[in-house]
Amino acid sequence: MQETLTVPPTAHSRSLVPTEDQPSTAGQPLRSGSRFSKASVIPPPVKSKAMHSGTNVYLMRRIIAEDADWSLATVPLLTELCIQHIVKNFQNNPILKHLLPEHQRKVLNHLSPDLPLAITANLIDDENYWHRCCVQRWPVSHSGHHGNSWKRTFFERHLENLIKHFIPGTTDPAVILGLLPLCRNYVRRIHVDQFLPPVQLPSLPQNGDQSDSGSEGEMEEPTMDHYQLGDLVAGLSQLEELDLVYGVKDCGMNFEWNLFLFTYRDCHSLAATIKACHTLKIFRLTRSRVDDDKARILIRSLLDHPTLEELDLSHNHITDRGARAAAKLLNHGRLRVLSLANNQVRAPGAQSLAHALAHNTNLLALNLRLNCIEDEGGQALAHALQTNRCLTTLHLGGNELSEPTATLLSQVLSVNTTLTSINLSCNHIGLDGGKQLLEGMSDNRTLLEFDLRLSGVAQESEYLIGQALCANREEARQRALNPSHFMSPLIAKGPENPVG
Repeated sequence: MQETLTVPPTAHSRSLVPTEDQPSTAGQPLRSGSRFSKASVIPPPVKSKAMHSGTNVYLMRRIIAEDADWSLATVPLLTELCIQHIVKNFQNNPILKHLLPEHQRKVLNHLSPDLPLAITANLIDDENYWHRCCVQRWPVSHSGHHGNSWKRTFFERHLENLIKHFIPGTTDPAVILGLLPLCRNYVRRIHVDQFLPPVQLPSLPQNGDQSDSGSEGEMEEPTMDHYQLGDLVAGLSQLEELDLVYGVKDCGMNFEWNLFLFTYRDCHSLAATIKACHTLKIFRLTRSRVDDDKARILIRSLLDHPTLEELDLSHNHITDRGARAAAKLLNHGRLRVLSLANNQVRAPGAQSLAHALAHNTNLLALNLRLNCIEDEGGQALAHALQTNRCLTTLHLGGNELSEPTATLLSQVLSVNTTLTSINLSCNHIGLDGGKQLLEGMSDNRTLLEFDLRLSGVAQESEYLIGQALCANREEARQRALNPSHFMSPLIAKGPENPVG
C-alpha cells in the first residue's frame, strides 16, 4: 500500500485546494492526479519534535542574499552615503566648500593624504589634514620652526626636498617652478643644507685611444653651477628667511672638495636674488667656504636693503676685508643681528666693526666667537660700547682676549645700561681680569648673563659675579611684574603728589 503525505494547515499558509474536489478535512490524503490552481502555494513541511535532530534543518533555514556585501546591519543614513561618495570621488570631483561645517570635518577626516597637491593645496586649509600629510611623509615633524602651521610646514619641507635633490642639467626646473602656484602663499622660510653639483661625465678619449698617463680619471669642468634660486624666490611673495649651505651630505667615499664649492657664478646669482627679494628679513649662508671676495659681493647687494634684519655668515673663510664690508653694512641698513662666528677676523676687522658700532642705533646682537681679534680688537669694541646704546648681546668667546680687554669691559659695565648678555668664555682673562670684571658688576643693574667659563677667572670672582647676575635677574622679573613701581621719580611724583 502506497504511503501518503499528510500536511496540516498552518495559520500563515494556504491549504492545498484541488480544482475538482475540495477536501472537507485537513488531514484527507492528497491524490497524485489532483490539479492545483495558480493561486495555490505549497506550504513548507513541518516535522514533529520527535523526529531526529539532524532532520531539523528546515526550522533553522534563513534567507541568504545574493549580494555578498549584504548584511543585517542597520542601513546607513543618506548623509553618510553621500559623504562616502564624496570621499571616494574627491580626486575627480572635489566638493568641500559647499558642505556644512560638520560634513566638511567628516570628509576631511577620511580624505587620503596622498591626494594630488593640485587639488588640495588651495582648497584645504584644515590643520588636521596637513598634520596627517606631514606625519605620513616625515614621521619626525615639528611645526615650531614653521610658524606653528602644519600646512606651511608641509609646503616648506616639500619645496626644500625638491631643491636638495635637484641636479643641474639633469632635473627639469619645471619640477620646482611648477609648484609655485600652489605654495607661493604658504612658504615663508627656505632652509636648504645641500646643493647637488651637476653630473660630471668622463672626457672622451682623443683619436679613439686612451693614454696611459692617468687621463682616464680626469673629469671635465662642469658646464653649470648649482641650482639658481632667482626664479623661485621671485615667485615667493611671502618669503622672509633664506638659510643655505652649499655642500653635499652623505657623500661617503665619493668626497671631493669641489662638492663643497660655492662658485663665483653661484655668488653673483645669489646676490641678485637676495637684492630683488624685498620681503627678506633673515639671510644665512654658513659652511659654504665663502671668502672675502664673495662676502663683499653678497654684502654689496644688501646695502640699504629695506627689510633685512639678520645676517649670518658663520663658519666660512672671511677675514678683515669681509669684516670691513660687514661694518659698512651696519651703517647702510637696518641690521639687528650680525654673526661672523668661526671665521678668520683679526684686530683690524674688529676695529672696523667697532667704529661702525659706536655710531649704530639698530644692531642688537653681535657674534664674533671663534675668531682671533685679540686684545687690540677687544679694546676697540669696549671703547665703542661706552657710547653705544642699543647692543644687548655680545659674544666674544674664543678670541685670545686677556686682562687689558677685561679692564676696559669693567668700565663698560659701570656705564652701559643696555647690555644684557656677554660671553667671554675660552679666553685668557686671568685672576686680575676677573677681579676687574667683578668690580664693574658692582655698579651694573642690567646684565643678566655673563659667561666666563674656561677663561682663567678665580672661582670666588666667578661666584660673586654669579650672585650679582641673580640679583639683576630678580630685579628684572619684579620690573616686568610691576612696572609702575620702577617709574622714575619725576614721573611718579606728579602734581598731586609733590615731593617734600
